[in-house]
Amino acid sequence: MAKEPAPRTAGAKRAGAGEHVFDLANVNRIKGGPDYSSVEGGVVEGDRMIVALMRMPAGTGAETHSHPNEQSIYILEGTFEGAIEGKPFTANAGSVVYVPANALHSGKATKDGDVVFFTCKDASYSLHGIKAA
Repeated sequence: MAKEPAPRTAGAKRAGAGEHVFDLANVNRIKGGPDYSSVEGGVVEGDRMIVALMRMPAGTGAETHSHPNEQSIYILEGTFEGAIEGKPFTANAGSVVYVPANALHSGKATKDGDVVFFTCKDASYSLHGIKAA
C-alpha cells in the first residue's frame, strides 16, 4: 500500500484515498499565516487544491504578503478591507476576492465584527504565504 503524501501546509488535513467529506469547522485548526496573519481555521489539501474555512477576529488581519499560488476568498460574514498590488478594496458577505499569484496583498476585518471566509488556493504551494520585507 502506497504511503499518502504529507500536506504542504504544516497541520493541514491531507485528503487520503477514499476520503471525500470533511467538516472544516472540526478537521483541524491552524494559523493561516503564522508570522503575518491573525486568521485561523480548518484546512484540507488535495493533489491540486487547498481549501480552508477561516475566521479573522474583528480589527485584526494579515500584513502584506504574497504567495506563488493564486487564491480566491469568498466572504461569508463581516466586512474585509485590504489592498492587492496597492489597490484598495472592500468586500462584504457574498463577495469573492481574487488574488493573483505573487501579488502583494493585505487585509483586515473591520472593527464591526469578525470576518469568516472560505478560501481556495491551487496546491502548487502551501496555504501560507511569504511576509513582505
